[in-house]
Amino acid sequence: MALPKQVRLVDVGPRDGLQNEPGVIETAVKLELIDRLGAAGVRHIEAASFVSPKWVPQMGDAAAVMAGLERRSDVVYAALTPNLKGFEGALAGKADEVAVFTAASEAFTQKNINCSIAESLDRFAPVIGAAREAGIRVRGYVSTVLGCPYAGEIEPAQVAAVARELLDMGCYEISLGDTIGVGTPVKAKRMLEAVTKEVPLEQLAAHFHDTYGQALANLYAVLEEGLAVIDSSVAGLGGCPYAKGASGNVASEDVVYLLQGLGVETGIDLQQLVATGHWIAGKLGRSTGSKVGLALGCSD
Repeated sequence: MALPKQVRLVDVGPRDGLQNEPGVIETAVKLELIDRLGAAGVRHIEAASFVSPKWVPQMGDAAAVMAGLERRSDVVYAALTPNLKGFEGALAGKADEVAVFTAASEAFTQKNINCSIAESLDRFAPVIGAAREAGIRVRGYVSTVLGCPYAGEIEPAQVAAVARELLDMGCYEISLGDTIGVGTPVKAKRMLEAVTKEVPLEQLAAHFHDTYGQALANLYAVLEEGLAVIDSSVAGLGGCPYAKGASGNVASEDVVYLLQGLGVETGIDLQQLVATGHWIAGKLGRSTGSKVGLALGCSD
């Protein structure tokens, strides 16, 4: 077992979490959420998504969010940019890094962004080129790495091939997403084993949803292999609009509790994170989706 000594947690709640809310969230609420996460010690936050408000109205205020940030010098504020227009918006908003996304499933890619995997990668080329010219890092997302709602099982070799494409295009890090949360620890290990034949372990992240309650077990499985970057969402916010029954991302609070129990450093204040989870859940009119948050109660 080769657990990492330190893990970088990427909180995707302000983007991946809130974009799945049924209603539009006020910009001020988003800004406070991001500020609270930074105050709790989260050093990498996915703050906004520069996508068409026609398709994702919850992210229609991306420019206002980026402009309104009270930035902390030690925090990375990232934005999702599916095309060149989106990248230009992120650049104007002074995003520290941008992200592009595709999937390991042809069927999912067609349903999600209406193109093939190859076509999605072609679309990213000008984004990555423009980012390189601007000196901005690009993160790549690969969805459906442990299963697809339309195609079923996904071969680990297919995940590895797509991840390698993103690496070769210039992405500094590849986030491997179990978008519908169907993975199990053995599947997670096998997938990671295949991907690390093509992409160095230190350039990989895990982005696991908790639909079947397996996210923490799956994370522990890849932590044992030395993976040291985890995507999570405060209060377990989020889901997948293209995958029936897919619940939210694994809760950041639950991940931090696990890592603390393993003696792995995160730099995050768990109590502050729990309070933030209760706060945003309250703003959304419901209870937190974090088991740890529920157990520790609200101290805010």
